Amino acid sequence: MRHGKKINHLGRKTAHRKSMLANMACSLIEHKRINTTVAKAKALKQFVEPMITKSKTDTTHNRRIVMSRLRQKDAVTELFRDVAVKIADRPGGYTRIIKLGNRLGDNADMAMIELVDYNDIYNAGNKKKSNTRRSRRGKNKNTTPPVTNTKASNEEE
Repeated sequence: MRHGKKINHLGRKTAHRKSMLANMACSLIEHKRINTTVAKAKALKQFVEPMITKSKTDTTHNRRIVMSRLRQKDAVTELFRDVAVKIADRPGGYTRIIKLGNRLGDNADMAMIELVDYNDIYNAGNKKKSNTRRSRRGKNKNTTPPVTNTKASNEEE
């Protein structure tokens, strides 16, 4: 039974798994998207999103926490300098997993994991869609009532 076992061990020992996730997180921060298997992408999402949240507040304590998990100074610097500025107003959900199909050699499910704010294709569509709903009530611009011809009505009487 697997009661209380939350994390996916990915078929690796603890040290190997932590090193692999740290390297994948550094690659994700550097390249903004990476291709990997679906299981590793889901594990990486749980690994990297709390660190991105910590990067929003640039304190020495947060930098040391992130550095202890990532272990690469360049990645930590880029995370706190560039990525944190871009995702500052986002309340969560910094990464997106897109399934790509199966790998040719071993038929493994592949996925692309990317940072959401760095995808120009998806973000460009959202800005155009902001005001597509239109009301039908505002078509009549003329608010004055129509004028009846009083002279013609007086002559007929």
